[in-house]
Amino acid sequence: MDFVIAVDGPAASGKGTVAARLARTYGLPFLDTGLLYRAVGMGLLATGGDLSDKAAATAAARALDASGLSDDPTLTTGEAGEAASRVAGYPGVRAALLDLQQAFARQPGGAVLDGRDIGTVIAPDAPAKLFITATPETRATRRWKQLTARGDDISFEAMLADIVKRDERDAGRGAAPMVQAEDAALLDTTDMDIEAAFDAARRIVEAARARHGL
Repeated sequence: MDFVIAVDGPAASGKGTVAARLARTYGLPFLDTGLLYRAVGMGLLATGGDLSDKAAATAAARALDASGLSDDPTLTTGEAGEAASRVAGYPGVRAALLDLQQAFARQPGGAVLDGRDIGTVIAPDAPAKLFITATPETRATRRWKQLTARGDDISFEAMLADIVKRDERDAGRGAAPMVQAEDAALLDTTDMDIEAAFDAARRIVEAARARHGL
């Protein structure tokens, strides 16, 4: 059995950092699926497109070149996060990116993917599933510190409002909403630093490996 680790959860929960460290720990390829949606949204804006144009967003997703996304600093901005949340709600965009994500998950030996619907849609048979979350206030604080540290001008109140809005949009969309898979382990990182969160995640993964004899 290929060892796939599916990591889901809302923005700034720590899932991306934890997922990347799990990939390094187990020697598995890693895909931050959020970068795909960020790239679609920012690509649409770069050509003068409108984020509310579903057809244009779908076309941008079909034409996406997924290489080198992790090296693009524009995809880590607050604008990119908002754009991703907008276009990710369009069924056409999700359908266009589905095969790419599932092909990544089917690599021989396994893979680690993080996103919003990995355990429910992309890799529903993944042996290890985690849903990582934290309170909106905690997540807003983390993202606010991250953005202001690099010079972005945003208030904490605006950051919190953005986090809440994105949560509602991600959980309420009709196409592959963000939801904890029934067989996913819940990891609340509200009172954890990254080392504690990673240690808890690793123990969850080790328990899954033992269950599946991997």
